Amino acid sequence: MGVVNVTPDSFSDGGDNAGPAVAVATARRLLAEGAVLVDIGGESTRPGADDVSLDEELRRVMPVLEGLKGLPVSIDTSKAEVARRALELGVALVNDVTALRADPALAGVIADAGAYVCLMHMQGEPRTMQVAPRYADVVDEVAGFLEGRLAVAVAAGIPEEHVCLDPGIGFGKTPDQNLELIRGLERICNIGRPVLVGLSRKSTLARVLGDPDGRVGSTAASVGAAVAAFDRGAALFRAHDVAPHVEALTVAVAVERGRVA
Repeated sequence: MGVVNVTPDSFSDGGDNAGPAVAVATARRLLAEGAVLVDIGGESTRPGADDVSLDEELRRVMPVLEGLKGLPVSIDTSKAEVARRALELGVALVNDVTALRADPALAGVIADAGAYVCLMHMQGEPRTMQVAPRYADVVDEVAGFLEGRLAVAVAAGIPEEHVCLDPGIGFGKTPDQNLELIRGLERICNIGRPVLVGLSRKSTLARVLGDPDGRVGSTAASVGAAVAAFDRGAALFRAHDVAPHVEALTVAVAVERGRVA
């Protein structure tokens, strides 16, 4: 899943895709590099991010979605109206960092469209989520939350086979908690739905490499973390740098099956 944030304030690529033409070109490049889906987001969910109004989010994402009509696209939103308009343009998946908690109408919009959804765990909300996050057992608590949200989605009419799950790396977790989640990812995979991980460029990777103040992890660190997640059962990978992830994961898959093709 290639990342295309059409925001001025996302943690690593804020402002990179200013203007619909640039964003569309970025998305097409990521698809050419091997992404099976490009994730378009108009509201930053970095720690401390401010809320974005419905009108502003629509202003940012709609021209991009229109420019990508007919291509494999997901929409990174928690707003039912943004999702509805995106799905009308053929978007395949709604990537909701609130797991259907922010907007009570969102589940119905997804169900009515027969679309896919990714449900993510987040402790708190973006403005405050990194203020002393606490867990008795981060893996069990995140898994339990995702099991509960999967049940909510199914009860709202979304087929279980249309749901994937995201443990929410960096969303209300310390660096050590993020690493523990990846180490224990099999527990979340055992829920029975495909698991998406978003480790790309996360600051936890900078901490691992000895930079206590680093806000962005390197591409090499991102790829290494993705392969570690693959080894523990992850099926989907949200990445800013698609080509190196595709190459590394292609090799990891070949090793897993024990043959070239």
